[in-house]
Amino acid sequence: MPILRIDSPRLSLVAATLGHIEAELAGPLSLAALLGADVPASWPPGEYDRNAQEYFQGRLAAASPADAGWFGWYAIAAGPPFASPTLVAAAGFLGPPDADGTVEIGYSVIPEATGRGFATEAVRALGQWAIGNGAARVIAHTTRANEASIAVLTRCGFVEDGPGTEPGTIRFVAGPWAL
Repeated sequence: MPILRIDSPRLSLVAATLGHIEAELAGPLSLAALLGADVPASWPPGEYDRNAQEYFQGRLAAASPADAGWFGWYAIAAGPPFASPTLVAAAGFLGPPDADGTVEIGYSVIPEATGRGFATEAVRALGQWAIGNGAARVIAHTTRANEASIAVLTRCGFVEDGPGTEPGTIRFVAGPWAL
């Protein structure tokens, strides 16, 4: 099966496969070889830690071919400030849309790429992909203290939609009207 890829103005987004996750868990050199991109020492970013990688490993191992794209994506920047293609972010969904057509997105950016618009570009591209592939709405959860995440979501057309599922979080939602 071909690997899903979305190209945006500054990023190539590559849908994670079980092979990608297994390479990532084996070490950065394995992942770099598979993606054809530098994997910086700061990888993995933020909340995309080993637990998240193992979550996606389990989900992808149980997934059907129809589920391709509904899990993790790798964001590779191929231009300034990086001299060569560089893995800058992990983004993606927790799984395919639920019965109501809702899918949840998450994202984390390496420190040296923070504040350069990569999260906004990745969230917008993946949100559009989700809506174009059957999702009715895309949700995200963050905290009030995470002003950078709120700014990303707002720039992508998400609106606050009440409390989140975990204490101290807020939920944002976007649909075809925004993405």
